[in-house]
Amino acid sequence: MTPPLADDVKGRIGAAGPLPLDAFMGLAAEAYYRRARVFGASGDFITAPEISQVFGELVGLWCALRWLADGSPSRAILAECGPGRGTLIADALRATRAVPGFHAAIALHLIETSPTLRSLQAEALGGFPARWHDRLADLPTDAPIYLVANEFLDALPIRQFVRRGAAWRERQVGLDGDRLVLVDGPDASPPPDLLADLPDPVDGGILEHRPAADAFARDLATRLVAQGGAALILDYGPAHSGYGGSLQAVARHAYADPLAEPGEADLTAHLDFGRLAAVARSAGLAAFGPAHQGHWLLAMGVRERTAQLAANATPAQAALLASGAARLCETPAMGRLFKVLALLPGRPETPEGF
Repeated sequence: MTPPLADDVKGRIGAAGPLPLDAFMGLAAEAYYRRARVFGASGDFITAPEISQVFGELVGLWCALRWLADGSPSRAILAECGPGRGTLIADALRATRAVPGFHAAIALHLIETSPTLRSLQAEALGGFPARWHDRLADLPTDAPIYLVANEFLDALPIRQFVRRGAAWRERQVGLDGDRLVLVDGPDASPPPDLLADLPDPVDGGILEHRPAADAFARDLATRLVAQGGAALILDYGPAHSGYGGSLQAVARHAYADPLAEPGEADLTAHLDFGRLAAVARSAGLAAFGPAHQGHWLLAMGVRERTAQLAANATPAQAALLASGAARLCETPAMGRLFKVLALLPGRPETPEGF
C-alpha cells in the first residue's frame, strides 16, 4: 500500500531538509485530485457551477458571444482548464446549442491531469467529443481559442516570502517533532516587480509569488495574440496586489490546517488578479476587470435566465434556482470575493459583462 503523502513528505524532509512551499503544494495537489470524491455535497467543496446551472450557461454564452464578435470563425477551440466534474462545460454546451454555427465550429479541449476527473467529465459531456490535455501548451495552435478557467489558478503552487528585519526569507515546510509546520528558509529575494508598487514591508510581513500563474498568463497571452480568441478567468482573490498570506485548505466543507493532511484536503491560495492582469498586459493582451462575480452575472442576465427556468419548474425547483442565484451574486463570500477577468488580444471593445 502506498504510504500517505504526509509520511512521504516527512521522510523527504528528514532526509534532505525542509521543502519549498510550492513543491509541497504541487505534491499535495497531485495526490488530492486523484481522489474520486472532491466536488459536490459528498466531497470537500462546492463550486459555482454546482450551485446553479445558470452559471455555466452564462459562461458558455459569453464564449459564444466572443466567437460571434470575432466574425464566427469556421474553426475554433473551446477550452476549459480544470473542468472538475464537467458540470460547467456541460451547461455551457447545452446553453449554446441554439447559437447558429457555434457547435459546428468548435473543437472541445479540456486541460485535466486526473484520470478520475477525466472519466467524470466524459460522462457529463454525454457523448460530445472532446480531447484531454495535461497542459495549456498541449492545445492546438491553428484556430482561435475561447478559454475558461474557473477556480483553476487558485490551486497552482505559490511561493511565500516573510520579512525578517532588513531581509526576506522564503517560507518552507519543515518538521516540529512529527508535525509539518511552516519555517523560515534561507534569505531569498522576491521578484523586484512584485514590490514595485507596494509600500515598504513591515517586519513579519508576508508576500506571495505565483510563478505558475504568471507562466500561465504569459503562455495564454502568446496564444491569444497569435491565434485570436478570448479568455475568461473566474476565481477568488483581491483585485489589487498587496501583502498577506492566503494559503488555506478545505476538507469536508470546512477550513482545515493546510499542512496537517497533504493530499486529503483542497489546498489553495487567493489569486492576485492585479498581478495576473499586469502580466497579461505586458505580454500583449487587453484586460477587462476584475469585476465582482455578482456584478458580472447580473450584467450577463442571471436574474432573467433564472426566472425563465423557474417559470417551468416545480415550486421546490424554483426555490432552489432562486437561492442558488442569490448565493452566487449577493453573498460577500461569492458575490464579491469571487471575481471575473477577461483577457483579449488587440484593442477590442469592452466585452459582455464588463
